[in-house]
Amino acid sequence: MSDAVTLFGTDQPPVEGQHYGVGPWSFTLEDGALRHIALQGHEAIRNIAFLVRDRDWGTFVPALHNLQITQTDTALGITYDAVFSNNDAKLAVRVSIDVGPESLVMSATGDALGSFETNRAGFTVLHPIADVAGQPVRVKHSDGSSEDSSFPDLIDPWRPFMDIAALTNQVGSAKLCCAFHGDIFEMEDQRQWGDASFKTYNRPLDLAWPYTIADGARLSQSVALTWVPSATSPASPVETGEANATFPEMALVIGAQDALRLADKPSDIAVVNPQRLLCHFDAELGDTTAQFEAFAAAQHACPDQVFDLELICLFNADPATELTMLAAQMRDAGFAPDSVLVCPSVDRQSTPPGSEWPDCPPLADVHTAASHAFPDVTRGGGMVSFFPELNRKRPPLEHLDFISHGLCPIVHSADDVSVMETLESIPHITRSARAIFGDMEYRIGPATIAMRQNPYGTRTIPNPDNERICMAHYDPRHRGIFGAAYAVGLACALAPVGLSVWTPAAVYGPRGVIGDDGQWPISSALNGLAKCAGQKVQSAQVAHGCAEARIGNLDLKANLTAKAQQSFAPYAWSITAANAPETT
Repeated sequence: MSDAVTLFGTDQPPVEGQHYGVGPWSFTLEDGALRHIALQGHEAIRNIAFLVRDRDWGTFVPALHNLQITQTDTALGITYDAVFSNNDAKLAVRVSIDVGPESLVMSATGDALGSFETNRAGFTVLHPIADVAGQPVRVKHSDGSSEDSSFPDLIDPWRPFMDIAALTNQVGSAKLCCAFHGDIFEMEDQRQWGDASFKTYNRPLDLAWPYTIADGARLSQSVALTWVPSATSPASPVETGEANATFPEMALVIGAQDALRLADKPSDIAVVNPQRLLCHFDAELGDTTAQFEAFAAAQHACPDQVFDLELICLFNADPATELTMLAAQMRDAGFAPDSVLVCPSVDRQSTPPGSEWPDCPPLADVHTAASHAFPDVTRGGGMVSFFPELNRKRPPLEHLDFISHGLCPIVHSADDVSVMETLESIPHITRSARAIFGDMEYRIGPATIAMRQNPYGTRTIPNPDNERICMAHYDPRHRGIFGAAYAVGLACALAPVGLSVWTPAAVYGPRGVIGDDGQWPISSALNGLAKCAGQKVQSAQVAHGCAEARIGNLDLKANLTAKAQQSFAPYAWSITAANAPETT
């Protein structure tokens, strides 16, 4: 087995960028994008890229060629061609990057060869969240007017800024102006998807999508960064969680078929020994009685586990009728969950700005009906998808005992660095969630690298070649050492939040701990993390490519990078008793 397969679960090599520095600027050129643009040593822009999305918001991977680089002591010029293909149509784009002491400009000219269907085609600019969230910004609009505002502190459910021509904010001891040309740009708060960034993009979401770039049509856009000296403005630190948090109990997900497999071999659960199993019930699949019977079989075979139910309902008519029927089927099957989270099936799909909400009974009616159908069971609400859906459609709290939502780090980017950077956003997500429902019991999960269902399109993206792609149903890194390090990093990020339950994996399948060829490295990490349940969180942080925590008498550490640091090999991790020798 190659080192790449051991680390990442795939032979596909990680992308390696080329670092450049010109005057006050430094950045990495990676697959045609500019990453981690620093101004006088301070991160100014996390990413500038020309991106093209398909009708499911998947990202087209362009063919890059004709890269040319010219550099002097005071200037840098880079040009390349990017060709995006969608069936028989192509979008051929010429990109140029010009860097000097006072400015950095990235421009693109594209021509459609055939009728090219897309949800978005153009520049995307990411501002980092550290030292930016909650801080002042001046927004210039296309009519020449400007407004003084702030980047959101808590996560906005919608778009914080519209019709953007330029954004000016403090970066270290400089004022940075980021100007946009060639289209209408707006911003969304990407923290809610887990990205550690605010994203400015072209073509407002209020316009129809997908749309077609006509054969022979040309687009032209640019992003220009300029700066002037300015007094330093101190940034307010982000609060990271509860002062007296305890580490949550762990759950693993099972579907009905998984439940039958576990019932036949209950010893499989011992590879992790979670406290709970989260049973995923989906009325859309039909044969609801058989689903409950499968979960009852697993519960009988695994009496030491607490069972929770994730109940996805049709709600085509009166919710009381469907919930009463399902409660009766559950009792007749002999399945007795400790908790039930009720979610309408249509709420698995996101409702973006400008879209019509789908038909669905009011959530107040849904959860009132659930309180009658399951009177003696802990009841939850929220979303089985992600925080944006919860933030946009907030459940009534009066009939609920807990709130839950999931996490996924490959919604917008799928490279190794971006996946680990999503851990930076977790304090922002959880603070924003707490602002919605206060001190109510809080659960998170499933929280896996791969996406189990796509709220933003018609499907999760197939990944037959074991690549790093956004919104993939299967991500090979889950079965490598990378996946184990990510799980430890996730644990450190969630530790201060005061969760009651987290769900970092399934038992079987592409997001499981057991594959067809045996246990994956994540199983060992989760086995150690399960032992943390109920223990006091004494310290926890994710910073500078490392995750560390002291939970009870256990020390958690993980290297979240591809470079050795602090005596840890790439993506190495350890969970050890305090003052004991470290093992990985």
